[in-house]
Amino acid sequence: MPTRQLGELVVGAIGLGCTAMSAWYGEVDQQEAVRVLRRAHEYGVTLIDTADNYGPFTSEQAIGTIIDEIRDRVVLSTKGGLYFTDRTNFKMSRDGSPGYLRRALDASLRRLRTDYVDLYYLHRVDPAVPIEESIGFLAEQVTAGKIRAIGLSDVDVPTLDRAHAVHPISAVESELSLWTREPLPALVGWCRSHGAGFVPYAPLGRGFLAGNVTPRAKFASGDFRAGNPRFTPEAIEQNMVYVERIRAIADHHGVAPAVIALAWLLSQAENVIPIPGMEKMAYLTENIKAAALNLTAEELRDLDTLPPAFGSRLQADLASVSIVESGNPP
Repeated sequence: MPTRQLGELVVGAIGLGCTAMSAWYGEVDQQEAVRVLRRAHEYGVTLIDTADNYGPFTSEQAIGTIIDEIRDRVVLSTKGGLYFTDRTNFKMSRDGSPGYLRRALDASLRRLRTDYVDLYYLHRVDPAVPIEESIGFLAEQVTAGKIRAIGLSDVDVPTLDRAHAVHPISAVESELSLWTREPLPALVGWCRSHGAGFVPYAPLGRGFLAGNVTPRAKFASGDFRAGNPRFTPEAIEQNMVYVERIRAIADHHGVAPAVIALAWLLSQAENVIPIPGMEKMAYLTENIKAAALNLTAEELRDLDTLPPAFGSRLQADLASVSIVESGNPP
């Protein structure tokens, strides 16, 4: 697989997102998920992306069970600073204080069973804590050897400028896909001009762009999509134009729709490294085909002219994420 860069870190062009390995979208076959973790690097997928609130904790714990087998072959990233206050209803709060981040980082290292992570993200900027304080603490952890590089998730350009003035930012992670294109061009451009990688999460529209959701879909209460505005029956019906357009191109190339959605992302810039959830071997072996697929100029134009998606990408309470007093345990 071709490689791309996150600052000084070199990774495969497609990474492995581990949100789906934590029952974010329903029950998970953990044995199958661990099998994917063991095998991904053999396919050139070397970036493993997780966070302490995936589960919470279960994604990091799963990686920790096999990390000794793959540690020297992968780039491991995790995140801290965003935690659940109500897991059932997906309510979360932020804490970017140095005291909280110290506990969160140390707890992640224990679960991951490693003494360092290659990339550590501030999962969300905490408006109650100056970004300079959060990044300043993480910079100290680079010096201490607990992390190799610093990233930010769901951040704006002015905050990136302030953070980068304290310590180089190697990666920005934000939602980007055919139906969520807001980070283009500002965030992706900032990353390119500052030598950072841009890491799209939910690159397959939480399964929708892969053609895995129909207007009659029923989501369990533990599935994040059950409360997401883009997954109401009306929104699914309105957004099926995405699936139809993607599937037509996929049929022409003889691949699954997910491959086309990922190939579109890879075409946006050389510093884009999508991290689809691949908790099944079938997803892994199919999705990696995107790294070798070049869409034609006509196909790219066809995809670029898709209308704005119907429905907000996040429910209102999760989009805003309530702020509570700092100092809660990780």
